[in-house]
Amino acid sequence: MGIPSHVKMIEVGARDGLQNEPGTLPTQTKIEFIDRLSGCGLPVIEAGSFVSPKAIPQMADTDAVVAGITKAPGVSYSVIAFNKKGLERAVAAEVSEIAIGTAASETFSQRNTNCSIIESLERTRVVCAGANEHGIRVRGYVSCVLGCPYEGDVDADVVADMADKMYRMGCHEISLGDTIGVGTPGQAKAMISAVAEKVPLEKLGLHFHDTYGQALANIYAGLELGVATIDSSVAGLGGCPYAPGAAGNVASEDVLYMLEGLGVETGIDFDKLVAAGRFITDALGRQPVSKVALALASKGG
Repeated sequence: MGIPSHVKMIEVGARDGLQNEPGTLPTQTKIEFIDRLSGCGLPVIEAGSFVSPKAIPQMADTDAVVAGITKAPGVSYSVIAFNKKGLERAVAAEVSEIAIGTAASETFSQRNTNCSIIESLERTRVVCAGANEHGIRVRGYVSCVLGCPYEGDVDADVVADMADKMYRMGCHEISLGDTIGVGTPGQAKAMISAVAEKVPLEKLGLHFHDTYGQALANIYAGLELGVATIDSSVAGLGGCPYAPGAAGNVASEDVLYMLEGLGVETGIDFDKLVAAGRFITDALGRQPVSKVALALASKGG
């Protein structure tokens, strides 16, 4: 099919990135972080999660964050809402898009969302129906598409079945997550091809972690198949609190550098994205994981 001429990058650093940090940042710092990301030209920014603060305390102030950010024209600010209560908070916050998830692994589903796959799909059905009533778009996440920290290998046909069910329930897009970053390009292509038999390719996104250093290669494999939506996290922030050993998401700076090298349009300002990564890592008191950011810093850039 060939590499797409334009790719939509979805920035998950303010949610998937910060939720795995050991401490919590001040609300105002999160707001400034997202405002900086808004100025980069990103089309979609995950602003937080409407989940129990007991489960993920780093996201306890999502209501205040969403209320405090300066919403840029043309940017969609999404939040995680795994259940009806989360949807109610999303409606109150007047967000235009939410994300909900399931897993291709029964054990991971139990650990991550405290329910079985069947129960998570029922939650998806209820949330999609409720969101539709309020004109809120729903994005579906399928976790552990290339491996599970508890069960090992994951069957591509199971992933395809999960994606198909969520798409039919009303999710406008399905994000395929290599939650523990164990996949390789061949595996990624096989999995994406299996899912694309049931869900239109243009409705698929990739959410790859870089635990084994394969994320960019896996993304390139997806691009070759025609996938044109990529999730990434500025500075390589992230991981997963329910996936032991999982490294952060692939760094947005590294993805953008690769895409620009391929001549792919994104509409994103590279320098501003790098600066946003520096801002948040300075606030966290640590170095970015992004290879591009580190290389630029070594040259004084």
